[in-house]
Amino acid sequence: MNIILFGPPAAGKGTQAKRLTAQRGFVQLSTGDMLRAARAAGTELGKKVADLLDRGDLVSDEIVTALIEEQLDNNKDAAGFIFDGYPRTVEQAKSLDAVLAKRGKSLDRVIRLRVDDDALLARVTQRFEEQGRKDDNPETFKNRLATYNQQTAPLLPFYTEQGKLSEVDGMASVEAVSGSVARILDAAAPVKKKGFFARLFGG
Repeated sequence: MNIILFGPPAAGKGTQAKRLTAQRGFVQLSTGDMLRAARAAGTELGKKVADLLDRGDLVSDEIVTALIEEQLDNNKDAAGFIFDGYPRTVEQAKSLDAVLAKRGKSLDRVIRLRVDDDALLARVTQRFEEQGRKDDNPETFKNRLATYNQQTAPLLPFYTEQGKLSEVDGMASVEAVSGSVARILDAAAPVKKKGFFARLFGG
């Protein structure tokens, strides 16, 4: 099963992804992690990534797609994939569909962790005041949240039209969110058809 987890910073998306990898054997494909890993590996693709990052240029869709294809081929025995940070545009979404189709796969579900922006900002602000984490700076977080909302907005109708979008309450407890995600995935899982003899003899 292949899924996308949509969720803004601090929504708990990473926590849910880790649970799914541990419980279901999924492989999480984070664009940020893939870029860093490719650079460290020193492959031809990694060298291209390193040059772009060193210059501060944006990594092209073609390179990100190539990284994803590489990971799909390197993890053929995975129970499924979680796409994190990709796609960010409708064109990337179409590209992902094509990449999966080329390998006889498809995107099964898109799960959006729906959050209250004001409540999320209040949570981050409190954490910043208590812990002083730089990535929790409220002003920086506002910008990250706005960017996420702008990027995600066009993708929601795209996946709604495909009948693949589900939403869960991202403000609920970790356990409650996990339960909601599990029910969505279980409902979307293909039912294994019993063989002729199994049906005949009630197996």
